[in-house]
Amino acid sequence: MEQLAKEYATRCHAAIDQRRKYTGEPYIVHPAAVVELVRSVPHTEAMLCAAWLHDTVEDTHATLWGIDRMFGGEIAVLVERLTDVSKPTDGNRAKRKLMDLIHTAKASPAAKTIKLADLIDNTKSIAAHDPDFAKVYFAEKRLLLDVLREGDATLWKMAHDLLPAEVTHG
Repeated sequence: MEQLAKEYATRCHAAIDQRRKYTGEPYIVHPAAVVELVRSVPHTEAMLCAAWLHDTVEDTHATLWGIDRMFGGEIAVLVERLTDVSKPTDGNRAKRKLMDLIHTAKASPAAKTIKLADLIDNTKSIAAHDPDFAKVYFAEKRLLLDVLREGDATLWKMAHDLLPAEVTHG
């Protein structure tokens, strides 16, 4: 099942020629990094599948209905909890991020573990390539970490330790 999820995610992101923002690499390098982080801690096959698929509904033409049909309800529920609910028309960035935070807070520990892996990979990329935006991003991630404590403790600590001290104590 994991191989099918990898192939599906690869096709979905490639179909729109999605690339990583700062490097221009094919987007699938991000889900691959998230999968490896999830694989490094206690996990299930459903979690690995959802890690591959975590951005497909949000970023591509994939739908939750399609994920459910192809991969089953358990994986579809994980992907749904990992998909932002806000839309650009929902207001300013702060309002949208709050909506997404409330949605993520309701996620299962398994989904929160995947979200932590996603956060780690994105934080590394943003810190390395966009120090100005990183200031805004780090403050948002500090708030997100508060609702991700039910995720894997090792990944939570890793995500926390990536944030600068002035953000974690601010």
